[in-house]
Amino acid sequence: MSGLSRRGFLAAAGVGAVTVSLTGCNTASTSAVSEPEQFDTPLPIPPLAESEVIDGVRVFQITAQAGRHEFRPGQSTSTWGFDGPYGGPTVRAAVGERVAVEVANDLDEATSAHWHGMHLPPDMDGGPHQMIEPGDTWRAEWLIDQAPCTLWYHPHPHGATERHVYRGLAGLFYLDPAPGSAEAAVEEQLPHTYRVDDIPVVIGDKSFSERGELVIDDGGNEVGLLGDVVTVNGVVGPVLRVRTERVRLRLLNASTARTYSLGLPGRRVTLVATDGGLVREPVELEQVRLSPGERAEVVLAMEPGEEVMLHSFEPELGNVVVPFAVGANDAFDVLRIVAEGELSASAEVPGELADFGLDPAGATVRREFRLSGREINGAEMDMTRIDETVEVGTTEIWTVINDDLSPHNFHVHDVQFEVLSVGGSEPPPELRGRKDTVYLEPGRAVELIMRFEDYADPQWPYMYHCHLLRHEDEGLMGQFVVVNPGEMADSSMIAGHGHH
Repeated sequence: MSGLSRRGFLAAAGVGAVTVSLTGCNTASTSAVSEPEQFDTPLPIPPLAESEVIDGVRVFQITAQAGRHEFRPGQSTSTWGFDGPYGGPTVRAAVGERVAVEVANDLDEATSAHWHGMHLPPDMDGGPHQMIEPGDTWRAEWLIDQAPCTLWYHPHPHGATERHVYRGLAGLFYLDPAPGSAEAAVEEQLPHTYRVDDIPVVIGDKSFSERGELVIDDGGNEVGLLGDVVTVNGVVGPVLRVRTERVRLRLLNASTARTYSLGLPGRRVTLVATDGGLVREPVELEQVRLSPGERAEVVLAMEPGEEVMLHSFEPELGNVVVPFAVGANDAFDVLRIVAEGELSASAEVPGELADFGLDPAGATVRREFRLSGREINGAEMDMTRIDETVEVGTTEIWTVINDDLSPHNFHVHDVQFEVLSVGGSEPPPELRGRKDTVYLEPGRAVELIMRFEDYADPQWPYMYHCHLLRHEDEGLMGQFVVVNPGEMADSSMIAGHGHH
């Protein structure tokens, strides 16, 4: 794998960044990804998590555990998973439901379960302050009160998130529309039958030792691990066989560092949703760029007997200093999709999907966040420090700037934001939906608008951070609390957690 150390990266950035980025490094692919000879392993679909309604609360139970998993047939690898050796079941609940998830930890070290993209109380968020010790069970309970969307859950232990996610602890969390709602009527017109025409596609890259064990050594690469093997739903070289005229792919970039640019060579896909739910109207795209943690839902139209390949094109990462070292030259196939000879009819994708929007004129607070090295606004993450205090019921505009010449992205807990501008210009169509994670090109300011509602707690913080997990683990993260008007942040609850 081509790699660039942090020291070497910063030296290049200081001495010859412009030269390197303009002298042809980006003209030839130096892809570190080794593609399988055949895409013939049936794509496994995660099971739906079982639940039970108790006293009006839909209760799920999942267990973090160690096991062995075959990424390739016949090659067994030590892994971690929720309710299995790798990955996790798809948790599914409807808007308006009260849910509880009881997470048991059968590992030999502490972990956590963060509900990425979920609007919920901070003490239920599953971040680094809600750790689950070995042998313990943690219960999170909250009301589903946001737009229908595709979220995911994964550990968030400070300093160890990369390793926990990389070993396999990750699953999807579907939020369905409330029965009888306008959103439900739209959903009926989209492919929506799980496993049949509504398919989860969880993408992650891995590196393996000669004995077939996972290797997490990043080779000193500034962005973290760029694996040479790409998996989908935990297998290499997958094939999906479809029986309907249209199929909906719920794409998740579950990698720790790699950015993908997904599409079908020679044709377009229809984007219908981003991180936080349906977009206003469908968007025809040749490629969908997803940095770690981002999701997108796309609909493919298929002809009987047709075969297409979901492909990751060379991602546009902006003016990064050494493109080949951060995956900007990598292009490879991801998933083969084969249509049966006879296909069931599918409805046309509606021309209008969702109605939403925050008014910038209603924003009362502006904040700026500059990411550099492993610091945000000049400070590394400190578990005992509250960095920002937000008043509940307010709309804010956050300007986020990547001051480095390497890739970063930005994830905010609790809220779904909208992108107002990128580099001073209107965002491209694929960034006009509701999002909780956004890629940051070097030097281009991204304006985000978000509203903080419902939950105020001066003691328990939410996080904002880079979702390149090595960056997050090494300190590129901050904390904010949401308080009632006139209230002050109170860090006494978390003071004992120390600086990790």
